[in-house]
Amino acid sequence: MATQQGMYGQTPTGPTDPDAWLAALDDVRRPQLEELDARIRKVAPGLSRYVDRGFLSYGRYSYRGRSGRSGEWMCLALASNKQYISLYAGPIGLEPFAPRLPKANLGRGCVRFKRLSDVDLDALDEVIRASAATDGQLIIA
Repeated sequence: MATQQGMYGQTPTGPTDPDAWLAALDDVRRPQLEELDARIRKVAPGLSRYVDRGFLSYGRYSYRGRSGRSGEWMCLALASNKQYISLYAGPIGLEPFAPRLPKANLGRGCVRFKRLSDVDLDALDEVIRASAATDGQLIIA
């Protein structure tokens, strides 16, 4: 069996159970990510919850690129990085949400912020719903 590759080619380490993943966070980040986890589960209750590649992940979609490369990826994922919290939002475009998330740094499919209190939670709910809609879908890029 091949070793699972994480982001940037790194082999993920750490808890593989979602509750253990949250419990392993520091005292500052844990309550924020627990709140975000609860919010995702409330807004998108049908998504499966699991740890994948070191991320707390939700749902799954298939993709196929123009090059012919295909695979599966999580619809949503949470990460606690050294400087910020990341919400990865699958294949959706985040540009429409930028005006409502001025304190967040938006990347390709990623919302990064220092504290959960820095972001418009209603806007995050919309990001969650949009990304959750890709669960079980085939996305052709």
